[in-house]
Amino acid sequence: MLRIIIKILFLLCFFTTIVKAEIIKDIKINGNLRVNSETIIMFSGISKGQDVSPEDLNNILKKLYETNFFEDVKVNLNKSILEIFVIENPIIQSIRIEGIKNKSLEKALLEKINISKGSSFNNFKASSESARIQGILRKSGFYLSSIETLIAENNDNTIDLVFQIDLGEKAFIGEIIFIGDKKFKSRKLRNVIVSEEDKFWKFLSQKRFVNKERIELDKRLLINFYKNKGYFQAKIESSTIQFDEKNNFKLVFKIDAGKKYRFNKFTINYPDNYEKKDFDIIDKKLNKFSNEIYSYKILEKVLKEIESIAKKENYEFVDANVDQKIFQDDLINIIINVVESDKFYVKKINILGNNVTIEDVVRNQLYVDEGDPLNNVLFNKSVSAIRALNIFKSVNTEIVDTDTASQKEINIIVEEKPTGEVSLGAGVGSSGASTFFGVKENNFLGKGVKLDTNLALSEETIKGQLFVVNQNYNNSDRDLIFRLQASETDRLTDFGYKTNNTGFSIGTNFEYLDDLFFSPSFKINNEKIETSKNASALLQKQEGSYLDVTGIYGLTYDKRNQKYEPSDGFISTFSQNLPLAFNESQTIVNGYEITNYHEYLDNKVLKLSFFGRAANSLGDDDVRISERLYVPSNRLRGFERGKVGPLDNGDFIGGNYITTVNMSAELPVLESLDTITLSSFYDAANVWGVDYNSSLDDSNKIRSSVGVAANWYTPIGPLTFSFAHPITKVSTDKTEGFRFNLGTSF
Repeated sequence: MLRIIIKILFLLCFFTTIVKAEIIKDIKINGNLRVNSETIIMFSGISKGQDVSPEDLNNILKKLYETNFFEDVKVNLNKSILEIFVIENPIIQSIRIEGIKNKSLEKALLEKINISKGSSFNNFKASSESARIQGILRKSGFYLSSIETLIAENNDNTIDLVFQIDLGEKAFIGEIIFIGDKKFKSRKLRNVIVSEEDKFWKFLSQKRFVNKERIELDKRLLINFYKNKGYFQAKIESSTIQFDEKNNFKLVFKIDAGKKYRFNKFTINYPDNYEKKDFDIIDKKLNKFSNEIYSYKILEKVLKEIESIAKKENYEFVDANVDQKIFQDDLINIIINVVESDKFYVKKINILGNNVTIEDVVRNQLYVDEGDPLNNVLFNKSVSAIRALNIFKSVNTEIVDTDTASQKEINIIVEEKPTGEVSLGAGVGSSGASTFFGVKENNFLGKGVKLDTNLALSEETIKGQLFVVNQNYNNSDRDLIFRLQASETDRLTDFGYKTNNTGFSIGTNFEYLDDLFFSPSFKINNEKIETSKNASALLQKQEGSYLDVTGIYGLTYDKRNQKYEPSDGFISTFSQNLPLAFNESQTIVNGYEITNYHEYLDNKVLKLSFFGRAANSLGDDDVRISERLYVPSNRLRGFERGKVGPLDNGDFIGGNYITTVNMSAELPVLESLDTITLSSFYDAANVWGVDYNSSLDDSNKIRSSVGVAANWYTPIGPLTFSFAHPITKVSTDKTEGFRFNLGTSF
C-alpha cells in the first residue's frame, strides 16, 4: 500500500513539472458583437509574449466574468495561441415597474434600483434588485407583496426588464404580545420598543408596519432595558410574526428574564509599564458599586473613565475589555483588562456610503484623526458617537493595511436611512382637550442638524415652536440649540389675564463633570398682557407690552440607573432665570427639584420628590402676573389645576413662592392584569406670597391629598386616572376628587 502511494505522489510531481507556463504568440477573440476585441484583451489582463499558466487562464475567466458584460466565457490555449470565446450579456433597453398605481411609490422604487438602462443584464443582478425592491416594500408595510421579474427579449440582443409587483394588503401590527418570564407588565415593555400597534389614529406612523429591521432594534432595546434592571442573563428567546387568514399580524416576543444579579467584586488588570496610581480613582469608584444591582450604565461609566485617563496620561495605544463572570448564585465578578494594543498609526480615514450626509458630520464625531495613534478605546468611542447620531441605518468599519507596516487605513461605511418624522397627538381629560402636530428632521440638508417644528393647542393655550440643534457645534463637543417660539395663553376667565409671547433663545447643554450637566441659554421675548375688566385695579395696572432679555442656566446632577423607568438613584436640578434688560419689570426666578428612586420590592419602585420655585422682583415693580407661580397639576392631585392659593377679586393669581412634596409607590396588586399598573400617592404643596398687594390673603397653608393612580393601556390609547382625597385645604380652594387623561401620539 505504501509503495502505491509513493508511486502516485511521484506521478503527480512529474505531471506538475510538465504543466509549465507557455508563451502567448497570438490572441484571438470570438463571439463579441458589441465589446471590441481590444477591450476584452485589456479586461483579461493578458498580452502577447506573456507566460501563461493554468492558474492564469482561470484568472482570465474570473476577470472577464467580473465585467458583467458576458453571459458565457471560454478560454483555450492551443499551440501558443490564446482563444477567448464570449457570449455577450444583452443590454437593458428599458426598466419598468408594473402593478403599482401609486406613481410616487413607483418613482421611489425606480430611484432605488442600482441597474440602469444601457447596462449589461444578468440574472443575478436582476434577482438582487428584486430582493432590494421587496425589502423597500416591506419597510413601507407591504409585507405580503410579491415580485415577478419578466424579461422581454428583443432582436438586437437587448431586453426590456419588467418588475411585476403585487403589493397585496399592508401588514399592520394588530397586537404586540410579550410572553415568557418577562417580570414586567406589557404596558411598560411596549414603551421600551419602537414598533407600535396599529390604531385608527396612527395613520401617519410608519412604526405600525411589520419591519424586520425594526423588530431587531426592538430586541436590542429590550435586552438593554432588562440588563440595566439587573437581569444579566436576560434574552429574547424568539420574536415571531403571526397572522391569520384575515392578514391580522401579531408581533410576539418570548422573553426569558432570568434572575436579578448584583455586582460582587471589581478587578482591573493593567500592563506592567502603566502607573497604577493613574488608575486609583477608578478603583475607588468601583468599590462603591459592590452589592449594587447590575447595570450596563455602570460599566459604560468605568470604560469612559479609563478612556479619560488614557488621554490625560498619554497612554496612546490602549484597549480595554470587560470579562463578566457569575459568582455563586446571584453575584457577578467584573474583570476589566486594560491592555496595550498593537502600535499602529492612522494614515487615512475614508468615509463611504454617505450619499446625503456631508462628510464633516461623520468626521466631527471622531476621537481619532489622521496621523494619530490607533487607540482602540477612542476608535470604538468614535464609532459609538456616529451611531448615536441616529441618522444612519448601519455603521460598519474596517481597518486595512497600507504600504507602511506601522500605518493603517480606516474605512467607515455608513448606510443612509430616512430621518424625517411627522407626528400628531391628541388628549382629553378632566382639564380639557389638547392636540399636537409636529415635523422633525434629524439630518437637515445632510448637515446632521436636528430640526423640530410643532404646534400645540389646548383649552387655554396655542403654542408654536421651532427648534434647531446643531450637534457638536464647531467641534466643541457641545450642541448649539436655537428656539423660536410664539404663544397665546388665555386665562381671563379663571385667572384674570391673557398673554401673547414672541421670542427666541439660544443655548447649549453639555456634561460639565461626571453626571453633572450644565445648560446655559440666552432668551429675548416680547410679551403683551391683557387683563379682564373684572380684575383688580392693581392687576389691571400690569397691562401693556414688555421686552425681556433673560439669562437662563440649569445644573442637573443625574445619578439614576437609567433614564426610562429608573429604579435606583436620583436626579437633582437647580435652575435660575436672571433678567438682563434694564426695564421697569425685572424678575429673578430660582428653582430646585430632586427626585429619588428606590426599589422597595422586586420591580416595584418608591419615588420621593421635592419641588420649589421662587419669583422675586429686582426693581421697584412687582412680579408680573404672567410670571407668578402656580402649582403644577401633576404635583397636587385632588385639586383643580392652578386653583389653589391667593385670590384677587375672584381670580386665582398664583404666588411668589411654591413648594411641593410628592411620594408615590407602585403597588403589588392586580399582577394578573398585564395592561394596568396601580400606585398610591401622597401630594403636599403650598403657594403663597402676593407682593403687589400685601392686604390680600395669601393663603399660606399646606394643601395635601392621598389617593390611588392607575395607568391603563387601552385599545384607544394610554389612560391615566387618579382618585384623590384632600387631607388639608383652604376654603377657597377648588377640589377635584377624580382626574383622568386619555392621550396618544400618532
